[in-house]
Amino acid sequence: MSTKSRTRSKTRLSRALGIPLTPKAAKYLEKRPYAPGEHGRTKRKTDSDYAVRLREKQRLRAQYGIREAQLKIVFQEARRQSGLTGENLVELLEMRLDALVLRAGFARTTAQARQLIVHRHIMVDGARVDRPSFRVKPGQLIHVHQRSEGMEPFQVAAAGGHVDVLPKTPGYLTVELDKLQARLERRPKRAEVPVTCEVQLVVEYYAAR
Repeated sequence: MSTKSRTRSKTRLSRALGIPLTPKAAKYLEKRPYAPGEHGRTKRKTDSDYAVRLREKQRLRAQYGIREAQLKIVFQEARRQSGLTGENLVELLEMRLDALVLRAGFARTTAQARQLIVHRHIMVDGARVDRPSFRVKPGQLIHVHQRSEGMEPFQVAAAGGHVDVLPKTPGYLTVELDKLQARLERRPKRAEVPVTCEVQLVVEYYAAR
C-alpha cells in the first residue's frame, strides 16, 4: 500500500471512529467532523448497545494499531490481574514498546514507531528489540541505536520535530529527547494515558461474547 493510500485509509477510519489516529487525520477531522461516505452528514439513528460497545473496542484497537487477536490476549491478561479490568487493559497496552516510542516523541505516528522498531533502530537497556509488542518494564531505558542516531527521522525527533503534534509527555515516562532516550519510571495509570476510550464499554463488549 502506498503512503498516500495509507493516509487516506487512516483518515477514513478516523472519521468513522470520531478520533484522530494521525496528525494529518486530525486536520481532516477539523474540516469534516462527520463520518465518511454520502450519508456521513445525515443524522444517524440511535446505535444499539452492541454497536456502541463495538465502536469503543475498535477505537481502542485503532489507537494502538493492533490486531483483534492481540487485543484479546491482553484483555485476558488484564482480567486476571487485580483491580479494574478496563484500566489494566489500557495500562498494559501502554507498556508496549511501540506505544512508548511514540509517547517519547521518537516517532510521529504509531505506524512510524513500529517501523523504527522492526528495522532494529530501537534498543531497550542496550539490547536491540525488533518486536513492537515488547512489554517494557518499569525502570528500563529505551534508546536509539548509536549508528541510527544520525538518520533523518531521528534528527527530526531529537530537534523536537514531533512535539507540536503529540500529546504532552506523560508522567510515567522520563524523556531526554536530545539524547534520544526515555525511561519508563513506573506502570502507567489509566488517567494519564492519552487515549480516547470508555474502557468499561470495552470490558462489557468482551464480557458479552
